[in-house]
Amino acid sequence: MHLSALLIHPVKSLRGCAVGSAAIDERGIVGDRRFMVTGPDGAFLTQRTLPRMALVATRLDDEHLTLHAAGHGSVRVQRAGDPGADRIRVSVWQSEGLLAEDCGEEAAAWLSGFLAARCRLVRAGADFRRPVRRAPAGFGDRQVGFADAFPGLLLSEASLAGLNDRLVENGAEAVPMDRFRPNLVIAGATPHAEDAWNRVRIGDIFFRSAGPCARCVVTTTDQETGERGPEPLRTLAGYRRDPAKPEDVNFGLNVIPETTGGTIRVGDPVTVFA
Repeated sequence: MHLSALLIHPVKSLRGCAVGSAAIDERGIVGDRRFMVTGPDGAFLTQRTLPRMALVATRLDDEHLTLHAAGHGSVRVQRAGDPGADRIRVSVWQSEGLLAEDCGEEAAAWLSGFLAARCRLVRAGADFRRPVRRAPAGFGDRQVGFADAFPGLLLSEASLAGLNDRLVENGAEAVPMDRFRPNLVIAGATPHAEDAWNRVRIGDIFFRSAGPCARCVVTTTDQETGERGPEPLRTLAGYRRDPAKPEDVNFGLNVIPETTGGTIRVGDPVTVFA
């Protein structure tokens, strides 16, 4: 098995991008969900209610995050924390009162204009602290950025291929990997083998399972067009319901890096440990 793709989502719920390598720090995969769009009350905005967010492309270079949307131009902000930026309190699900850095009026106006909703762009700077709320035993000190709950999401190519076989059999179209917004895409596994992985090494970096990923309506949003339909969630619900929590439809594995430091790269070998 090997890492066949490495995907980051610089801004929570905006379009992601593929990279060849990424460093690991105390919040997980560097560059992933270190920015977030919030409403006036500081609560996060998401494709769940604003599928148009999928139309905003993201790009990172060494110093800047750039947002771009067709017909709307682009806007750029610095990646690094800014000691002079305004601090505002934001929330992600049950994580409330998080201290984030406001990215300024230009980014706020650009996003508000495109999304047709009052919003601001915020950054996880030096004062940002967010413990992983449902970390496995021994990982209670782990941090996460603006992801829903965990620092990483792993999914195998075989699991997606199995789903697409079912979709096509049912007369629906196959869906691409970006519907599921993973970070770590694994080739060479069998379908849903990742369900049973407890500990996995990718290159020199070890990751610990944080349990299955329960999927939501975002999987039904085309990441290129913003259009939404019933699939693939409808088909997944037919064979991927959690036996202990039938309201959850699982697809992919949440993971937490065991250590900080180091780099993962596309092509790295993958080894599973009990």
